[in-house]
Amino acid sequence: MVNIKFDRKDENYVYSFIGKNVKKYRREKGLTQKKLAELTTYSKQFISNIENNVHQTFSIGTLWRIALVLEVDMYKLCIEPKETKEEVYH
Repeated sequence: MVNIKFDRKDENYVYSFIGKNVKKYRREKGLTQKKLAELTTYSKQFISNIENNVHQTFSIGTLWRIALVLEVDMYKLCIEPKETKEEVYH
């Protein structure tokens, strides 16, 4: 995979850390991507794209549905990592 560096000024930056948060909470809940996809009625590929920062945009409604299934407040999926203002995502 190619390392993609997103600057905080790039709108794709938000998708990258939301994807990491989705993956974190999915794993904490003990769900596979396939099971999360089934429970949200999205495809496994769509969930994978969100988590792996493949250029994938999604709506607030999508984020809401994922948060409901993961049983987390939606804002938790939107928390920016504090360790750095610029991250490298794989």
